[in-house]
Amino acid sequence: MLALTAALAFAHAAGGRAVAQRAKIDFGELDRAVLAELKKTNTPGAAVAVVSGDRVIYAKGFGVSNVETGAPVTADTLFRLGSTTKMFTGAALLALEEGGKVKLDAPIGNYAAGLGPGLGRLTAHQLLSNTAGVADFSPPFVSHDDEALSRMVRSWKDDVLFTEPGRVYSYSSPGFWLAGYVIEQAGGKPYADQMDELIFKPLGMKSTTLRPLVAMTYPLSAGHDVRGQETPAVIRPAFNNVAMWPAGSIYSNVSDLSRFVIALLNGGRLDGKQALPPSLGGKLGGPHAKLPGGGSAHYGYGLLSFEQGGVRVVMHGGFSRGYGSMIEMVPAERFAVIVQTNKSGETLGETRGKAKELMLPRTPPPGVESRAGQPLSEAEAADFAGRYANGPQTWEIVARGGKLFFKLGAEETPLTKTGPYRLSFGESLENDLILIPDAAGKAEHLFTGLYSGRKVRTGRQPM
Repeated sequence: MLALTAALAFAHAAGGRAVAQRAKIDFGELDRAVLAELKKTNTPGAAVAVVSGDRVIYAKGFGVSNVETGAPVTADTLFRLGSTTKMFTGAALLALEEGGKVKLDAPIGNYAAGLGPGLGRLTAHQLLSNTAGVADFSPPFVSHDDEALSRMVRSWKDDVLFTEPGRVYSYSSPGFWLAGYVIEQAGGKPYADQMDELIFKPLGMKSTTLRPLVAMTYPLSAGHDVRGQETPAVIRPAFNNVAMWPAGSIYSNVSDLSRFVIALLNGGRLDGKQALPPSLGGKLGGPHAKLPGGGSAHYGYGLLSFEQGGVRVVMHGGFSRGYGSMIEMVPAERFAVIVQTNKSGETLGETRGKAKELMLPRTPPPGVESRAGQPLSEAEAADFAGRYANGPQTWEIVARGGKLFFKLGAEETPLTKTGPYRLSFGESLENDLILIPDAAGKAEHLFTGLYSGRKVRTGRQPM
């Protein structure tokens, strides 16, 4: 795609920015960034798209879709999304709400049969915003039948809740599995068919599907991994489990994903028509749940939002066995960058950074938050110490000699108090542990940056 053509398209879409600035956009820089990062990360292939305004101004494939056949990646090559699927599950429930079939703040037991009493009292809002208190765990079985989803969630007891609904944010794929079951029940069709009807077909996402036997009839990238060897290898057999589809299993390409993104950034409009409800994009991005620890990060309905470089970024990434994906949007600029790869967990962060550098206004970098250590009292050390659980996951803080340590397996890492209810190890904010107090000010939950765990106390009553 010629840089001048792209610049003219951007000028039409974006409105007020100086023509001279737009004319300098050279997507050859983005090409080089992608190729360099594929080599650096040992990733066989990727597809990248950039959206500005109401159009795609860059869409391209790089590398190979299969290291054995050498078939090239194009903008139409399908990859599995992983957890990027969550925003589509959120969009489907919002579409059902728009149609009067569900209320997001009503108990899901009103729409979904066969659930335990505690699960039935949850709301779709809580599920989609990761505030339902549903633990994160692996599915109990693998199945390729449409009935797998309902069979699994109907087998759950209320002990899949690790804490009270609405109490804390904690990332939960099982919460989205349950949201998918609500979609099935409220719409009267299997989840995959509901997604076709509510999202894919209205948006003209012609190749997008949840069904592997449909995906294989289109250009489809194999999934690859590099663990245990120097070169990427095709993963065999390809993994599939219908019970997990609502949290991470859509097959799509950057051409189709761009249509979804354009609709979100333009009040539901696509190709001059109203393809989705006008309010859907705003509701999907939230913010609905503030992440613990202060700062600007919130979770919407399958989308994370935060302030970066003076703008609000709304995004979600995904990891499926053999694949990685990321959709980043800046609603105020009607900008998005979409990346898909065929290596486990790879989302080409440098490539996305280059796209934002080329397309977004230059702003000063944010100030660095102070990481200075603060005094830790004996009472705080005793209160913070303990074991915190989320389903099968546990984290432990150990107090010894007036100091705290984060214990993972046999390894203990020293912790420094860097703020009220904040413990840090290392320089990165990603290495912060946030203690969430109860009404009495005692540590009740531990937030690790993704998951929350509830403190295990002797004699605690089951929920």
